[in-house]
Amino acid sequence: MSMADWRLQGVEFASCNCNWGCPCQFSSPPTHGHCEAVVSMRVQHGHFNDISLDGLCWVGTFAWPGAIHEGNGRCQVFIEDKATAAQRKALLSILAGEETDPGATVFQVFSSTISEMYEPQFVPIEFSVDMVTRQAHTRIPGVLEVTGEPIRNPVTGEPQEARLILPQGFEFTEAQMASGSYQTQGAIKIGSQHSHGHFAQLHFTGRGVVR
Repeated sequence: MSMADWRLQGVEFASCNCNWGCPCQFSSPPTHGHCEAVVSMRVQHGHFNDISLDGLCWVGTFAWPGAIHEGNGRCQVFIEDKATAAQRKALLSILAGEETDPGATVFQVFSSTISEMYEPQFVPIEFSVDMVTRQAHTRIPGVLEVTGEPIRNPVTGEPQEARLILPQGFEFTEAQMASGSYQTQGAIKIGSQHSHGHFAQLHFTGRGVVR
C-alpha cells in the first residue's frame, strides 16, 4: 500500500518533568518514575501530499504513569486555529503516526504508547523560539504556558551550553539542552518548574528523520 508523501521541518521546544538532560534520552528510567511533557513546534516547511503546512504551529501535552515504553499514556493535541480543515486533518494524521514506517518517527513511536487520546483542540497559539539564546515561550490562553531558558551554572548563574547527539534518534539527530517550565489546564493537567527542556531542528518524512 502506498504511503502519503509528507514532510515536516521546523523548530521544536520540548519540556518534561525529568532532570536536565532527561534520562529517557539514554534509555534510563524517568527521574520521578513517570513521564509528563509539553512539546511545541512551528512548521517552517511542510506538506501532506499537495496540502501545504507551512507556518502552522502545533502543541502536544503528554502524560504516562511510568516510563514511556511501558504505555498507558494520555495525549492531547492543539493545532493553530488558522489551519484549514484539510490542514488540520493532515497534521493530525502525521502526529498520530499514520502514513509512517513503524518506529521511524517520534510521532509513530509515541502513538504506540498512548491509551487515551483526547479530542484535538483548534486554538490560538503563541509560540516564540530562539535556538541561539535558548529562549522559548508557548502560550495557549486559558490552557497552558511553557517557557524555555538556558541551563545555568548553580555557582555562578552563568548560562551553560550542552548538546545531545543521537545519530539514530527518532526525534532529532542533535538538540540543545535547556531548562523548561510548564503549567497546563487542559484535559491533561501537568506542571513542572526548571526541569528538562530541549531545542531541536526537526525534519521528518514518513520514512523517518532526515539527516
